[in-house]
Amino acid sequence: MTTARVDKISIPASLFPSFQKVLRMLICLFRHFRIGLVGLILSTLPALSHEFWIEPQKYQVESGAPVLADLRNGQNFSGANQVFFARRTRRFEFTQSGQTTAYQGRMGDLPAFQLDQADPGLLIITHETAPQTITYETWEKFQTFADHKGFADISQRHQARGLPEQGFAETYTRHAKSLIAVGDGIGSDKLLGMEAEFVALANPYTDDLSLGLPVRVYYLGTPRANAQIEIFERGPDDVVLVSLQRADAQGVVLIPVKPGHTYLLDAVVLRPSRQSAGPVWETLWAALTFTTP
Repeated sequence: MTTARVDKISIPASLFPSFQKVLRMLICLFRHFRIGLVGLILSTLPALSHEFWIEPQKYQVESGAPVLADLRNGQNFSGANQVFFARRTRRFEFTQSGQTTAYQGRMGDLPAFQLDQADPGLLIITHETAPQTITYETWEKFQTFADHKGFADISQRHQARGLPEQGFAETYTRHAKSLIAVGDGIGSDKLLGMEAEFVALANPYTDDLSLGLPVRVYYLGTPRANAQIEIFERGPDDVVLVSLQRADAQGVVLIPVKPGHTYLLDAVVLRPSRQSAGPVWETLWAALTFTTP
């Protein structure tokens, strides 16, 4: 057998800088792809009690500075960054100076939201996902989820509809909002037409929060009386505390806040599916993130 000999390939010294630059770019792309792949894999896992939220890299930015924000999925206010996928997005917008603009992301963007610069004031980012489906093979998993989200009567509701206790499906959608202070951060949150939505009734960056931050939770544009709100409070040491409150008859709840802490509010709507076949339940997850100076 004859073995072919391959001579060494010589690279001229003048090309080394360009070669090294290309190598660094390839390493950077690999890291970006690896992180994005992890986010994609996690985004396909069953929702169960996993929250979804918008996490700005900075909640307070200078006027004219870029605004970067991640989409995250996880538990206890800790989760994986999600890359931007248009087919999984029903709505992605930002509102500033009273004007709402559709955000045009690029496939695979990480962070998912990248705005070169924003006007001074309160910037509102909103994101709604396309429906996804999860199948429950056992009743216990669905019961645990429903109990956690404040639907103690789910067993009666399920049985009243004559539904099976295993092998049934649910569709879920996410309805996330985040408040960011640009420059002076002056401005007000407002109802922006998501199916499930939080509206802050005070500005967390400029108003007096000594008594707490009042928020109202909505469903289809109407205040949700007695809605359960799960509050995730993350301190400067990254320790997260979780608590529950119920909205009043007007859908309002007063959130106790501390300076230098970041908050995620979560509220879920659980309703019968509007589809004639397939999934039997729908959940709509409203989320709001902000920080307190």
